[in-house]
Amino acid sequence: MAKVVIFGVLDTAELAHFYLTNDSDHQVVAFTVNREYLEADQFKGLPVVAFEDLETFYPPQDYRFFAPMTGRKMNKNRENVYQQAKAKGYDCISYISSKATLFGNTIGENCFILEDNTIQPFTTIGNNVVLWSGNHIGHHGQIGDHVFFTSHVVLSGHCVVEPYCFFGVNSTIRDYTHLATGTLVGMAAAIYKNTEEWGVYIGNPAKKLPQPSHEVY
Repeated sequence: MAKVVIFGVLDTAELAHFYLTNDSDHQVVAFTVNREYLEADQFKGLPVVAFEDLETFYPPQDYRFFAPMTGRKMNKNRENVYQQAKAKGYDCISYISSKATLFGNTIGENCFILEDNTIQPFTTIGNNVVLWSGNHIGHHGQIGDHVFFTSHVVLSGHCVVEPYCFFGVNSTIRDYTHLATGTLVGMAAAIYKNTEEWGVYIGNPAKKLPQPSHEVY
């Protein structure tokens, strides 16, 4: 049983605590936040410590780390915390729901994969990826690092998803599509063609907005 420190004290951290406690072999022992956001010394009955001092209280040789954060700033916030934890020497766990359907696919670290995800065979998933509940990830797909799927996204077969992409609820991606770095697919959008880097796409068929994704979300 690995002892784990979770980054954050908001909804996503609370959910991570619930899932790890009820559906994993990991033991959550503490939470951590950046010092400027440290307002209480306990959350869910466990200690909260400043991230800047984390290794003093929970050294990386004895504890593991998990940063189940949202996709704000096109996943850059989550990437920043993940990279800082790695620089401190922490190994990062992944949570994969026992109610997800897997076929021995390669999945990286610091991934948060919730219930009712179907990940078909011959798919690879990178580091620091979030799959909220109920997505279909098609066969022979490649998902890069620092990507966020909300819920009920259909990623058809043979798609390539580059880093920093974000997929809104009920969006649909045609097979053999290449999602360029930083693509933001809006809620219920349908992507039929390859996208451009940092593009924002809405509608069916999806159209590209003039603003780059890192200015929108």
